Amino acid sequence: MRTIMDYLATEFASFEEVPFCAVDALVLSEFCMTRTEAVLPAMRDEATLGGRAAARLRSLVPRRRVRFRDILLAERYREMFVGLMPDKVKELLLALAASPRFRDMEMTECASVLDEQEGTQFAALSFTYKRSFAFVAYRGTDCSFTGWREDFDMAYMERVPAQLRAARYLETVSARLPRTLYVGGHSKGGNLAVYAAAACSRSVRARIARVYALDAPGFKEGALSQAAQQVVAPLVERYVPRESLIGMLMHHPVPYAAVRSNASGIWQHDPFSWGVEGFDFARCAGIAPSSQFAHDVVASWLASYDEQDARCIVDALFDAVKAGGARDFSDVLQFGPKTLALLRDAAKNADESTRATLMAAVGDLAEEAAHRAWRGPGRDESGPGHDDARRDRPRRDRA
Repeated sequence: MRTIMDYLATEFASFEEVPFCAVDALVLSEFCMTRTEAVLPAMRDEATLGGRAAARLRSLVPRRRVRFRDILLAERYREMFVGLMPDKVKELLLALAASPRFRDMEMTECASVLDEQEGTQFAALSFTYKRSFAFVAYRGTDCSFTGWREDFDMAYMERVPAQLRAARYLETVSARLPRTLYVGGHSKGGNLAVYAAAACSRSVRARIARVYALDAPGFKEGALSQAAQQVVAPLVERYVPRESLIGMLMHHPVPYAAVRSNASGIWQHDPFSWGVEGFDFARCAGIAPSSQFAHDVVASWLASYDEQDARCIVDALFDAVKAGGARDFSDVLQFGPKTLALLRDAAKNADESTRATLMAAVGDLAEEAAHRAWRGPGRDESGPGHDDARRDRPRRDRA
C-alpha cells in the first residue's frame, strides 16, 4: 500500500495542476513535528504590540521566509525533530525538500510555547505557496508531560490554553497571509484547527477553504456551541484510520471518512501508515468494530465523572507516572517490557491516595467495558430507564 512517502516520491504535479488536498495537509501537519522555531524567527503577536496602528505598520514589514532546503542547512538535527517518530520526520523533511510539488513552498509565522505552569504545549506554522494560498498548520502533541497533560485536560475542560492560542494565532497571522486559507493538523493539531476556525472572526472564516482534522480528538460536550458547530462544520474534512482510537474520542461536529492503514491498533495513529491513492487517501467503508467499541466505552466512562473527579484522576495518573521514573510521556507510549516495568514502579512508588484514585478509575473503566460487551451491539441502550440504571449502579469511592 502506498503511503505519504510514496506520494512525495511520485506525485510531482504543481498546485496549479492539482489543488491542495487532504493528503497535502497530512504531509505538512506531520512536518510540524520539526522544531522550526530553532531556525525561523518567532511570529509577532499583535495582542502584545500596543494598538492597531502599530500592528498595521508591523504587518507591512517583510518577514523572513524559509524553504525546506533551508531547514536542511540548519545542522540542528539532534534537537529539531520531536514526537514518537523523529527519524521518520527527518526523512519527511528530505522528501519535501526534493519534491517538485512542495519544494517551493515557504514557511513563516512560527509560534511555539511550552509552559508547564500554564499547562500549555502549543506550536503552529504557516506554509505559503506563491501568493496563491496558505496552509495554517498546528502541531500535534510532543512527548512532554505538559503536552500530554493538556490532552487529558481536554476531556473535562471546555477549553484548554492551546485552543485559545490557536484561535489567536489564526486571527493574527491571517493579515499577513494570502487570501485563501487552509487550516489543519494531525491529532491534537486537528482539534486546534477546528477550534480556531470556529472561534475566529467572520471575516477570517470567510477566507477558509477547508479545515482538515486528521485523526484528531473531539471536544467535551458543550465546548463548541451549536452556533459555532454550524458555522465550522461545512468547512471541516475529518479523516480517521480504520482502527482509530484518538480520532474517535469525545464529540465531533462532523462525520468521519475512514482511511486504510498498514499498521494495527493504536499504531494506526501514525500518519506514515496511512494509505494513499493518487491525490487522495485509500478509503475503507468505516471504522473497525473494536474502534467503535472503544469509543463508546470511553465516552460513557468520561461522562460519568464531573470536572472535579476527572481532574483528580488526571492528577493521580501523572503523579504516578512521574513517580515511576518516566523521563517524558514517550516512556509510557512505547509499549513493551519497559512500559510494563514503568507502570509497575509507578504503582509501587505512588502514595496511597494516588493509588486509590487510579484503581477506582480503572475499575470503573473495566466495569463500563464489561457492561457494554455483555449488552452487545444488538441491544438498544436507549430503552426506558437505561440511563438511570447506569447512573444508579454502585460506584467505587474516589479519593
